[in-house]
Amino acid sequence: MKTLVKDVSVKDDSIVVRQRLMVFQQNGSGEQKIAGLRKYGGELFDLDVFNIDEPLPPVLDNTSTYLPQDISCELVLDFLRHNDLSTDLAALCAEKDIPVIASGKKITCKGLVTPPT
Repeated sequence: MKTLVKDVSVKDDSIVVRQRLMVFQQNGSGEQKIAGLRKYGGELFDLDVFNIDEPLPPVLDNTSTYLPQDISCELVLDFLRHNDLSTDLAALCAEKDIPVIASGKKITCKGLVTPPT
């Protein structure tokens, strides 16, 4: 069983535990969702946004130059447009038992949720 350290703050005499989220986006593809999380859940989430903004070839044989080597969070949100990046991100998260939400994707992997868009 893994133990995660959460950001805890006190507001109005109540304890607020912030969930650590890592958001992956490509060319601003998740900006509206990120803005919504900050506006409506700012006290609930500690967001770490990972941007990939450079042009990419249609096929990526090695995504390690674009994705981080290590991921440490409680939940990953995938707004990447490149299928190779999303597939390898899901595999990396599966190794670490980190759930991924990748809305509208056609990827199947342990711990990956792909709700319809």
